[in-house]
Amino acid sequence: MADRFDEDGDDGDGIRTFAFPADRGLSGVGMQIGPMGDRDAWCAEAPPDRIHRIDFHIVMFFSGGPVRHMIDFTEYEASAGDVLWIRPGQVHRFTASSEYRGTVLSMQPGFLPRATVEATGLYRYDLPPLLRPDEPRLTALRAALAHLQDEYEDTATLPLSLHTAVLRHSLSAFLLRLAHLAASSAEEAGRQADTTFTLFRDAVERGFATNHSVSAYAEALGYSRRTLVRAVRAATGDTPKAFIDKRVVLEAKRLLAHSDRTIGRVGAAVGFPDAANFSKFFHQHADTTPAAFRAELRQDLGGPEV
Repeated sequence: MADRFDEDGDDGDGIRTFAFPADRGLSGVGMQIGPMGDRDAWCAEAPPDRIHRIDFHIVMFFSGGPVRHMIDFTEYEASAGDVLWIRPGQVHRFTASSEYRGTVLSMQPGFLPRATVEATGLYRYDLPPLLRPDEPRLTALRAALAHLQDEYEDTATLPLSLHTAVLRHSLSAFLLRLAHLAASSAEEAGRQADTTFTLFRDAVERGFATNHSVSAYAEALGYSRRTLVRAVRAATGDTPKAFIDKRVVLEAKRLLAHSDRTIGRVGAAVGFPDAANFSKFFHQHADTTPAAFRAELRQDLGGPEV
């Protein structure tokens, strides 16, 4: 996923974006792995209690908890044995009062070949960030992660080119296990297999800012409205309209949280040229007005700066 950022490190919505900390890794390769407690190595510049965005992947493998962590305005609680997977472009916030214990893996987009990216679902933004492996999968994931960490820290026995190649293979093995975990439930397996839903999801991601019509998406994709309803309900439990609305609300929350756009301009950015209609829509889906949401969030964060 390639985002365009302005000189202040945001993509126009005011949320600070942090780049992959390449200068803090070993050998300059496109990944890092180490203990969560060593914050200087992987998130030193990120404010501990402010919303921000990253342009790389983070996988947090917890050995303690519980820890509360916000991703795309949803709070997740992770405990020992759980995994949080944050993808490039997602907004998130650490909880300053929580003690993060475990192992953290970070990796740059482009470090792995395209075939591996496809196989591991690196950009499956529809999948939940929080994963809870059962005991057999947890044991296998721990072994794969430990092997990856050993290879990462062994910078003396191979030349850099071979060391990087070994890391890519070891990282791929770990991520393939993680991807299998994400798809193991019937719901997630259904999402992967349902081409109709996948095409709809991708179309909504491209067009939600201007197109809120289920019929328009169905026509563009060549499906009947009934077929689309069945596919989306099977994959998500929601109607196509609810799926579209949730994506619109999420984007509106992002813009309200850390941009200085007026309510009217935020509404226009997500397909509501009339500010009153946008406020009515937002209140219906968020149980608060756009202005109240912005004021409450900024009060909690100590101001609009990030």
